[in-house]
Amino acid sequence: MSAPLERTLHDSAWRITLARPPVNAADLELARALERELSEARDSSDCRALVLAAGGRAFCGGIDTKALPAYDAATRDEFLRTITRTIAALYTLPKPVVAAVQGHALGAGLVLALACELRVAAAGEYQLGLAEISAGVPFPAGPMIVVKAELSRSLARKLVMTGDTFAPSHAHAAEIFDAIVAPEELLRAAHERALRGASQRAYAAVKEQLRREASEALRIAANSRDPLLDTGWL
Repeated sequence: MSAPLERTLHDSAWRITLARPPVNAADLELARALERELSEARDSSDCRALVLAAGGRAFCGGIDTKALPAYDAATRDEFLRTITRTIAALYTLPKPVVAAVQGHALGAGLVLALACELRVAAAGEYQLGLAEISAGVPFPAGPMIVVKAELSRSLARKLVMTGDTFAPSHAHAAEIFDAIVAPEELLRAAHERALRGASQRAYAAVKEQLRREASEALRIAANSRDPLLDTGWL
């Protein structure tokens, strides 16, 4: 079985690329692998910034709804904890983190992009959304913390209560994405922004100030049993 992600180094910025075809859906293996990579990125002097990218037609299609029903109770508990720990690690990484979104980002996939403080997207015909309500499952604790922290109250309400999907141009207009670029320029633009952040001495301190409240909520959630497990939804 091939690794669910790849890491490459580009001018002192790490690029972590999700590589779990066909749509990079998040299962326990992918969540664990990403958590390990983020831990290494935090500690590595070779990593001054990070770009989260993906291969294929999707950035991330969300949680793997085929794998989840096969997990026993203990594995579901570990999966939700790992998802929240991974999102927390991404959200609090004390280095510039840029999402390079090239395709569909749904549910947990869009949350991964939101956990990156800067987001660049490729122009194209693909869909974004927080479709948990359409899938018939509430949000785990960690993803909901990020949604509430990174989107305006009105936008979060609309997206999570309708499950509607939308185009990259809509996301740019709503300031979810910072830029829309040609597909062939996506990775260059994302790395440029990441390294620009790395050149700013106060970047990590200002990021921590901006994200402190949500980061503390994520820390608590990552060390707790997800309330979703006690609702009968999973």
